[in-house]
Amino acid sequence: MTYFKNLGFASILALGVAATGCASNQPGTPGDDDGGGDNGGSDNGSDTTPHTLDASGKYAMQSTFDIATNVPGTAGAIVNGIIDATDSPDDPTHWVLDQIVNQLPNGTAKTLLQGAIPFVSGYLNDRVLDWAPDFVTTMVQVGNDFGDITKHFGLNETLDIAGGGVDGQYSAVRTSFGAHFKIDTQTFDLPFADYNVQNVVVNGIGIQLDSTGKLSVADHVLPLPYGGIIHIGLDAAVIPMVDSNAHNLNELLANHIDCLAVGTYINDALVENFGFGPGASAMQSACTAGLNAGANAIYAKLNSLNGTAMEFDINGTAKTADANHDYKVDALQTGKWEGSMKYAGTPAPLAPATFTGTRM
Repeated sequence: MTYFKNLGFASILALGVAATGCASNQPGTPGDDDGGGDNGGSDNGSDTTPHTLDASGKYAMQSTFDIATNVPGTAGAIVNGIIDATDSPDDPTHWVLDQIVNQLPNGTAKTLLQGAIPFVSGYLNDRVLDWAPDFVTTMVQVGNDFGDITKHFGLNETLDIAGGGVDGQYSAVRTSFGAHFKIDTQTFDLPFADYNVQNVVVNGIGIQLDSTGKLSVADHVLPLPYGGIIHIGLDAAVIPMVDSNAHNLNELLANHIDCLAVGTYINDALVENFGFGPGASAMQSACTAGLNAGANAIYAKLNSLNGTAMEFDINGTAKTADANHDYKVDALQTGKWEGSMKYAGTPAPLAPATFTGTRM
């Protein structure tokens, strides 16, 4: 089945941290922006006591990934199949006809329509402004936006760092609790719990904070329900952007395609060229059933990805910042994830991925 083309992110957390006086402050050096303020040290305003920057605490974190570039195995085939649905000159009208043919019982009408799809598709395209005035532009927009949420995909997360920081060593719990999407200039933050998707929790992640303020996140595996997350993005971000009255593909297609007109035109095309048509009513019923079946098939493909998690085997580094000079990390800046991703045993390199965080 043909799927939607160009079926995609990143919003950097506003940390409220000035470009100077943050990560540039070395651990063990109290900040003194005006050269004479009291930073909590001795009476004369200078504190010469060595301090160690403390990373322990809970951080609101946002990670961004370019998922579609290198999605491996079955997941990649499904996503890129959906991305490729409007690549023919007569798509997505051709896709509609495919769904209708699939709903017709075996017989003369089905055989005729199968053989006449190229002609009938052109016939429908010539009259598309009558039966679906904005159908083509709507479907192309859906395809483009879907491409955005798969290529530019983010996670809303927390990173809970614990431990005394002996020799800069800590342990952390990473919790991914929602998806973050950006489509054009509009952003969407969608909690997993609202869509029956479980939070992803990874325990016991090693953390190292060195003397320069560099924070390193040790290798760990982040398993994501990729299909479910993309399903959320399609229904809660992409579709409402193009039709505020639709909440899923079924409703979107029903709102933008007049199946009575489609049935009439298909029947007219068959009669005109073959002297026989099954009737507009039969074609209308096949159109309605076909659109629902086509939408459900796309959802089934997406949901099938949930049987196996998309695993990110990653590690990361970030600069730390102490904005208020209390010797506690306030922000994680310019974070980068590195590693690989894997689906059903098929690995692929991790495309550029970033993260930022701020103390909660």
